[in-house]
Amino acid sequence: MAETVKNLLGKLNLSSKEEGVLLQEPSDAELKKLRESYEKAGQEQVFTFYDELDTTEKAGLYERLSSIDPNHINEITQRALHPPQAAKEEPNLAPLPESATASILDSNPEDIQAWYDSGLDLVAKGQVAVILMAGGQGTRLGSSAPKGCFNIGLPSEKSLFQLQAERIWKIQQLAQKKSGKKNIVVPWYVMTSGPTRKPTEDFFKEHDYFGLGQDDVVVFEQGILPCIGNDGKILLESRSKVAVAPDGNGGIYQALLTSNVRTDMRDRGIQHIHAYCVDNCLVKVADPVFLGFAASKDVDIATKVVRKRDAKESVGLILCKDGKPDVVEYSEIDTATAEAKDSKQPDLLKFRAANIVNHYYSFHFLETIEEWAHKLPHHVARKKIPYVDTEKGDTIKPEKPNGIKLEQFVFDVFPMLKLEKFASLEVKREDEFSPLKNAKGTGEDDPDTSKMDILEQGKRWVEGVGGTVVSESGPPDDGVEVSPLISYGGEGLEFLRGRSIKAPAVIEKEE
Repeated sequence: MAETVKNLLGKLNLSSKEEGVLLQEPSDAELKKLRESYEKAGQEQVFTFYDELDTTEKAGLYERLSSIDPNHINEITQRALHPPQAAKEEPNLAPLPESATASILDSNPEDIQAWYDSGLDLVAKGQVAVILMAGGQGTRLGSSAPKGCFNIGLPSEKSLFQLQAERIWKIQQLAQKKSGKKNIVVPWYVMTSGPTRKPTEDFFKEHDYFGLGQDDVVVFEQGILPCIGNDGKILLESRSKVAVAPDGNGGIYQALLTSNVRTDMRDRGIQHIHAYCVDNCLVKVADPVFLGFAASKDVDIATKVVRKRDAKESVGLILCKDGKPDVVEYSEIDTATAEAKDSKQPDLLKFRAANIVNHYYSFHFLETIEEWAHKLPHHVARKKIPYVDTEKGDTIKPEKPNGIKLEQFVFDVFPMLKLEKFASLEVKREDEFSPLKNAKGTGEDDPDTSKMDILEQGKRWVEGVGGTVVSESGPPDDGVEVSPLISYGGEGLEFLRGRSIKAPAVIEKEE
C-alpha cells in the first residue's frame, strides 16, 4: 500500500520540492532516460536550452522535470479541455433534504447550545484540528505578502493570521475552563503555496506564533502543476525553469499526504477537522457549534453556508444535484431556478445556501483519500503566462491569455459522498462571513468592508450585554473591536454591562 501511494503521489505531481537541498547534475544515462520519456509524450521542448545551462541550473531543471509525469500531464490537460459530454437532459437540482441541514437563524436555542457544548468537549478531548488554506498572495490588495499577513485597518492593526490564531487560543481556553483540563491543544495546519511558504513561516516566527505552541502550528505546502500553452505544450518560465502554478484549493487532499500532515493528525488522535480560507476576517475557527453539529450528524463532510442575498448574487450554491451533494456555480443556473421561491417559506429563495468554503471533515473520511483523490477533475483557468519562446529564446510577456493553469476545487469531492454522509449548517452572514478579495476603495469585499464588519460585530456584542457605544462619527468609526482573547463569539462580556464605550475602541482586556 505504501509503495502504491508513493507512486500515485509522484504521478499526480502534487508537491513541490524543498529549497536549500544541494542538487547534483544527472548522469548521462539518467538524462537520456528522462529526455526519452518527454520525447515520447511530445513534450521534448522543455530540454531546448538544457545544454546551455550551468551545472546548478541543469540539476534544478532535471529535478523539476523528474517530478513531473508528462504523460499524466497530457492526460489531465486533455480531460480538462475536453471534459465528458454532460447528459442532454437538465440535471435534477433540489435543496439538501431537511435531515441534512440546520440553520442558526431559526434552530432551537437548546439545540445550538447542545452542539456548542459537545463541540467544546471534542476540543477538550484533543480530537479537533484546523486546516487553513492560505496559499494566496495579497496581489489584488497591493501587497506581495501572503494574504494572511494583511492588516485590514483595525484599531489594533492585527493581521488576518493574528485574528485567527487568537480565536484558536481562545477556544482552547474555553475548553479548558469547561473541562477542567490543562494544556488543551487545537493544532493549526497552515497550507501555503510555494511563493507564500517562507514568508508565512517567517511571519509566524516573528510574532512568536501569536501565543500558540510552535509545534502546534504546522506550515505545509500545496502542490504544483506545470503551466500549459494553448498548443498543449509545457511552458518554460525561463531557460532553466518550468512554468508552474499551485494546483488549486482542491490540492489540499493530496497535500495532506505528501506533507505527512495526515500522519501527524493520526498521531495526535484527531477525529474532527475544520477547514477554511484565510481571507474571511469573521471566520469562527474551530467553531464548537459547527463541530458539534457535524459530529451529531455523523457525517464525513459538513459545510457552512450563508443565506444568499438575492437571486442575482453571484455565488456558488450548496445543493443536491442528481441525488448527490454538490456545488453549482451561479453561471450554471438559469434565471427561473435562481428566482424560485421556497414552497414552505415563500419569502425565501428555494436555492439560497451560498458556499463560503468553510468545511468540516471527519478524520475517518480523510483516511480514504487514496481511494478517490485521483478521480477529482482538473479545471482550466486561461491566463496570461510569461514564457520563453523555445525557437528564439526570448522571454515573452503576453498581452492576452496564451495558456492554461490546471487546478482542482476543494468541493469536487462532495458528489462522491452518499447524501446521508453530508450536512450543511446555515449561519449568519454578519457574524461569520466577510471575505477580503478586492483593493481598498472598491466598496465590496475590501479592507474597509472587512474592518467595518468586525467593528459592527463588536458593537452588537457590547450592546447585547447592556453596554452603550457612543461616537461622534459614522461607520466604520462608530464600532468596537473586541479582541478574540477576550471573547470568541460574544461571550464573557458581562463586565461591559452599563458601561459607555467611546468608539472607535479596542477591548483587549477586562478593566
